[in-house]
Amino acid sequence: MHSILQWDRTILYHINAEWHNNFLDGLLPAMRNPNTWLPLYLFLLLFIAINYKNTWWKWILLAIGTVVICNYISSNLLKENILRLRPCNDPDIADWIRLFKGIYLPQSSSFVSSHAANHFGMAMFFYLTLSKQFKTWPLLFFVWAFGISYAQMYIGVHYPTDILGGTIVGLAVGYFTGQLFNNRYGLA
Repeated sequence: MHSILQWDRTILYHINAEWHNNFLDGLLPAMRNPNTWLPLYLFLLLFIAINYKNTWWKWILLAIGTVVICNYISSNLLKENILRLRPCNDPDIADWIRLFKGIYLPQSSSFVSSHAANHFGMAMFFYLTLSKQFKTWPLLFFVWAFGISYAQMYIGVHYPTDILGGTIVGLAVGYFTGQLFNNRYGLA
């Protein structure tokens, strides 16, 4: 267990304290802000509603359901039972962690990352349900989810294993809801 914690801190040290520059200092905090990504998701919901008359509401219901399930598992089941300090609140690494002014630093438990769970859940759902119509474009949602997850480490609110745990939760839930939609309805 000690080696996993040491690995977590070492990787976080590189991401947060060494691999930084002015460009990323501006970009990554903005990426994790809902004002940045919410319009993208709202546009996608509107696009589906306009273009898929027969099944749009089922798709939107399961897309929202994916986030609700991911958030419930990550925030209520895991974070409430695995009480781990966030890096930004960990006194053992306070001498090197870089914190950003004006960024909200949550006090809740760190494991797992709800941002990672929610965004990877949506990425998997979008990929499974949209790939037939849009080929490889839905893969970009995985890049987006990775960027948001990386930003969580970059600003010091999650360890790499928090991100990994959230990613696993999100991929599993997104796979389940995506398969459920495709097997029952599909976009037509």
